[in-house]
Amino acid sequence: MKRIVLTAALITAVCLTSFARKFVAEGKTHSVLGDYKIELDDNYLTVNGLQHRPYIISYENSDLQAMVVVTMERNCRKYYVISDDLSVQYVSNRKYFGVEKLDGELEEEGFRTSEKALNKAEYFRQKAITPGNEWKQDKTALIAAYFPSLLNDN
Repeated sequence: MKRIVLTAALITAVCLTSFARKFVAEGKTHSVLGDYKIELDDNYLTVNGLQHRPYIISYENSDLQAMVVVTMERNCRKYYVISDDLSVQYVSNRKYFGVEKLDGELEEEGFRTSEKALNKAEYFRQKAITPGNEWKQDKTALIAAYFPSLLNDN
């Protein structure tokens, strides 16, 4: 009987951990939202007709969650940041890493940058966050730290 209970508990634990998101990173935002945590989601999201496994960024002092979808194009990586409050894209290429408004082709899928929710002063500050020296490295942690500043009500 003990073996059956132990086996059932072990199977339940394995099943529960398989549904959990995979932890990627955590850090500080230096904003009122507090520390961030990045996890890799198990559910796929379709962007530009392709399925992507998004990163989920959550913040310590807020219910705000942002999904980050990474697409690789020729000599460029685009990080689409999609949240209920604001959606933007960050571009990483050989010249710079910085923020942009969403491409027009994403409007057909229902995603667009809300001018009302966007802090325009911070938007122009983030147009070039870093030089493009290491443009192929993952920039999700930088996005998690800088994105809260773009929110107008922050």
